[in-house]
Amino acid sequence: MNMKQHILPAIKLTVLFAILFPVCYTTCLWSIAQLATNNGKGEVIQVEGKEHYQNIAQEFKQDKYFTSRPSAVQYNASASGGSNKGPSNAEYLAVIESRIDSFLVHNPGTNKAEIPAELVTASGSGLDPHLSISAAMIQAKRIAQSRGLSETVIEELIHKQTEQSLFGLLGPKKVNVLKLNIALDEMTTQQSSTNNPVHL
Repeated sequence: MNMKQHILPAIKLTVLFAILFPVCYTTCLWSIAQLATNNGKGEVIQVEGKEHYQNIAQEFKQDKYFTSRPSAVQYNASASGGSNKGPSNAEYLAVIESRIDSFLVHNPGTNKAEIPAELVTASGSGLDPHLSISAAMIQAKRIAQSRGLSETVIEELIHKQTEQSLFGLLGPKKVNVLKLNIALDEMTTQQSSTNNPVHL
């Protein structure tokens, strides 16, 4: 008798949760997502017929582009996460040193102490699409040299692409790396057309 008294409520509770969480909870989240940009499917930018998600970090290897924050998941959106290694882990420290050395090679004249931590450490998700203003500015010299532009022009572009903190109070100012690089390509193309006009 006691067993029946426990089994029946347990079965009822299991059925209730089977309906509540997979169906009701999922439907609730889906409904809220419809109010977000692009119905919760991510913020998409189309460039030359290709779709890019501006809210997901992407890898840029060429010196003519701003580099994104390092990713512990190789920028794989289906495997979001960090390395889960603490700051005293020898392997983790070796990775950080390697990133610092690589940054110094690609950005000669930069002092090691000047490198923002975000440029050599991955975020918790591994997919952070933004950089701080200082992390973008420190790359300006390299990009200016790679594209044959003045450093001032690159810095002005960074300021134009700066996203302000929410209500001017919450969160730091930042730049979206993908949008910044797209604007950089557009600016370079426009300047090239101006300097070398096509005569029909």
